[in-house]
Amino acid sequence: MAEYLITFNDEWVPEHTAEELREKGAAARAVVAEMMAEGVLIFTNGGLDRSTAVFSVESVDGRPVFTDGPYVETKEHLGGFAVVDVPDDEAARYWAGRLATVLDWPQEVHRFRGPGFAWRDRSNG
Repeated sequence: MAEYLITFNDEWVPEHTAEELREKGAAARAVVAEMMAEGVLIFTNGGLDRSTAVFSVESVDGRPVFTDGPYVETKEHLGGFAVVDVPDDEAARYWAGRLATVLDWPQEVHRFRGPGFAWRDRSNG
């Protein structure tokens, strides 16, 4: 099994009404429920945009310098993501395709080079 990050940038999401966003959220939650039922979901979260940035940090002369708010120079902001553990690229394509279809906006998939580190035991929530 390999771990994949399925993500979208907030800038890829066209304008929606509140009702349209509720409908998309319900559809995405159904896909997440499928991922859980298949045992492939590791973690997911959405609802990220420029307004959710708490602070940024950069190294200046070897020391961290923190700035409140989303002040890192970037054109795109992470909008949401899911991390899945699936056997291969084809399975990652399937889940990314399901999300892209129900949300009707692009998804990007990255394969992690190896297993990550988790401090918290997932069985304990």
